[in-house]
Amino acid sequence: MSHKWQNILITPKSTVREALTVIDREALRGAIVVNNNNKLLGVVSDGDIRRGLLASISLDDSVDKVMNGTPTVAAKSATRKQLKELMESLGILLIPIVENGIVIDLHTLHDTLSVPKVENPVFLMAGGFGTRLKPLTDNCPKPLLHVGGRPILETTLLSFIKSGFVNFYISTHYMPEMIMEHFGDGSKWGVSITYVYEDSPLGTGGALGLLPADIPKLPLIMMNGDILTNIDFQKLLAFHSNENADATMCVREFEYQIPYGVIEGDNGKIKSMVEKPTHLFHINAGIYVVNPELIKLVQVNQKIDMPTLLEQKINDQGHVMMFPIHEYWLDIGRMEDYKRAQIDVLNLGLV
Repeated sequence: MSHKWQNILITPKSTVREALTVIDREALRGAIVVNNNNKLLGVVSDGDIRRGLLASISLDDSVDKVMNGTPTVAAKSATRKQLKELMESLGILLIPIVENGIVIDLHTLHDTLSVPKVENPVFLMAGGFGTRLKPLTDNCPKPLLHVGGRPILETTLLSFIKSGFVNFYISTHYMPEMIMEHFGDGSKWGVSITYVYEDSPLGTGGALGLLPADIPKLPLIMMNGDILTNIDFQKLLAFHSNENADATMCVREFEYQIPYGVIEGDNGKIKSMVEKPTHLFHINAGIYVVNPELIKLVQVNQKIDMPTLLEQKINDQGHVMMFPIHEYWLDIGRMEDYKRAQIDVLNLGLV
């Protein structure tokens, strides 16, 4: 965000005049009233002050006489789209982000309308054969199959663009000309697209060794080209940075129910019985963030899968984190997934 939200924090004993000074200086049309521990007490806007003055409140009176003591707030998990819709529906210009009653951030309507440019490279994997989706992929690479009237990979690309990303790299192998013809150099979307070509399949991590030397030296987001999701990629990058990770793997919770009663025993004696227990696992979601140093470990045309690369880093005492995805996520690998995506993409507003 372009502003420093701490600059608009004031106390309940600040005067109305002092609140006006803060509002004018920071140009955010509001100030947040907190106690000494940053616990939210209220929000005061230019309109609140004007109404107070009309009701004979003095500029030297304390701001708690004009503030809104029950302001609209949001959790840090709220997406940019949700915040925008909430502010527009209520006609407000700012929302404090609160955790356990404490102000931890601020979003303004201006924030949601102006997306900051993100230089981090995005690497989209689009070289697979899509064998499980035959005959649809006999004459069309899977990333170009239409979901909701648009190619899967284009939906992914636009999702990144809406979040401010501008540097894209696409790995190709199967029918590369069709992918390159559709996306071009990215200029029609105002972004840059560079292609790498795998002469033979290199696994989910091998294409990293084909990236050009002039790629931005920033953490790279790598994503399979057959995934449909609405996760917040900027939050993913922030998590990776805050954890000082060498790499981050996005994971998805997966429940598996054993269809039988499970018996635990000791020397033939039954100790417990659980009827059809459910086990919870974290599965690889096919989305990663990797630091430039890790990319350098992959040699040109080296065949390697991402889990193997990350395991090597873990064995070398590297810091590899997992980022749980609670948002929508679908791996379009089978025909039933493809059919489901046609419905989901409309309900999620991804097209």
